[in-house]
Amino acid sequence: MAPAAATAATAATAATAATAAEPTYSCFGPTVVDGDTIRCAGKRVRLSSIDAPEMPDHCRPGRRCTPGDPFASKANLQSLTRSRRVTCREVDIDHYGRSVAFCSVGGKDLSCAQVQGGFAVRRYGSLRC
Repeated sequence: MAPAAATAATAATAATAATAAEPTYSCFGPTVVDGDTIRCAGKRVRLSSIDAPEMPDHCRPGRRCTPGDPFASKANLQSLTRSRRVTCREVDIDHYGRSVAFCSVGGKDLSCAQVQGGFAVRRYGSLRC
């Protein structure tokens, strides 16, 4: 391979590796928006594969919203993340521009914790708990 071609191939490989590494991020004590959404590392993050009850006036007409107590769902997610390091692996961007991610605290998946605690339901993808 010619030196210029080798340099271009190396640059392309490095760019691909950098892109593959970008979707993982972490933050300390994220802001909890509701039972399935946090703000972490400057991003609005939707927890992957779950749906939690909507806060009052957030369930749009015609939409089937998850039943349950939105305040209890939010409080549980706050208790799981308060003063803790949260690590997220982005898997998609939703139609609102939010990062859709699997997030964890100390190795515990937050989507699984919300479902197992009865604070959210499985939806929108594959959740392995």
